Amino acid sequence: MFPRLSRVSASLKWLAVLLPMAAAVGSASAFFLWSLDAVTRVRFAHPWLLWLLPLGGLGVGWLYHHFGKTSSGGNNLLIDEIHQPGAGVPRRMAPLILAGTLVTHLFGGSAGREGTAVQMGGGIAATFARVFKLDAAGLRLLLMAGVAAGFGSVFGTPIAGAVFALEVLVIGRMQYDALVPCFIAALVADWTCGAWGIEHTHYHVAVATQGARPDFMLFGKVVLAALAFGLAGTGFAACSHQLASVFKRFIPRPELRPVAGGLLVIALFFLCGTPDYLGLGVLGNRPDAITLPAMFTSTEIPASAWIWKLVFTVVTLGAGFKGGEVTPLFFIGAALGNSLAMALGAPVDLFAALGFVAIFAAATNTPLASTLLGMELFGAGNGLYLATACIVAYHFSGHTGIYTAQRLAVPKFRPPGHDK
Repeated sequence: MFPRLSRVSASLKWLAVLLPMAAAVGSASAFFLWSLDAVTRVRFAHPWLLWLLPLGGLGVGWLYHHFGKTSSGGNNLLIDEIHQPGAGVPRRMAPLILAGTLVTHLFGGSAGREGTAVQMGGGIAATFARVFKLDAAGLRLLLMAGVAAGFGSVFGTPIAGAVFALEVLVIGRMQYDALVPCFIAALVADWTCGAWGIEHTHYHVAVATQGARPDFMLFGKVVLAALAFGLAGTGFAACSHQLASVFKRFIPRPELRPVAGGLLVIALFFLCGTPDYLGLGVLGNRPDAITLPAMFTSTEIPASAWIWKLVFTVVTLGAGFKGGEVTPLFFIGAALGNSLAMALGAPVDLFAALGFVAIFAAATNTPLASTLLGMELFGAGNGLYLATACIVAYHFSGHTGIYTAQRLAVPKFRPPGHDK
């Protein structure tokens, strides 16, 4: 009797912390998404803003160099703090990443939004942990819930958000002690974001197989494409890390690295001859623009689109601009899937969806969250193909991902006789 009452009391205390934290993260995501849409439309209306990208980069670099302190660690700082709480997550992380991301997008840097939402979620969660004086174990759970809330609300995928927070920490192993708080936080944050009137991008993907049996010819094409998605994902991660190291080596002053990166992005813009690889890549400033939604319907996407977006994003983020990698990864994967569909004679919408989530699985080492993400965004009708693409891409992507703080628990491949 009394142990049950104790558990109920503890659960109620946790909800008293968890629910307002999740609502705050959902509100922050709503403001961020609204602001991101606004600055993107301002850039469309004033294309000359691209010329100010180096100046905007100088501002972001200066701000983080003088006031950021450990905030510059970004998602990796959150992962480290969840593994082993130490110096803590600074309160300034949330406002700094919000400001830095909006500046990046206003002037045309190619970046995403996942990193911003996750870092805002972690920063808000850390603030709540301080207010309620949680111990190290409680801080760990609340940080994970904050990550889940940020991810789930910014994409409108609460199930994937909850699993992502559990899966991203360690390659090959998940700990379920935070499953319930992560799920509750992601759900409440997503509901709160929607209550503010935010609508997420909708994608329609037709069900490729009617009936109980899969199309085995199509299944083989999915496996073949998944290999390419896995290589593209690990290639993106490797290029990001290498270019960031090059910037640090040749430009010791961190506030000047985004200036160089901004100049390189302008040069890339003139080289490719289109503004479609700037910014987030979801909205377009003309009907024939190369955008993420267009990957699902158009048969005229250039075969080089995924390479261009990869280069623009690697330069932007490697130089120190703020944002995230995930939405550009969606763009890269969907564009590659579109091209592979044309080459293999497969459905364009399905293969764009497969690339969308499979390259994310490869680059973040989160195949389960990626599969659920695909089902939440595109429907469960193609669940077999989505899961196959994510698992195969994950397996063949190696152990290098975009998050250097990830730990390796179980290797992806163990030759026979090497179980120990």
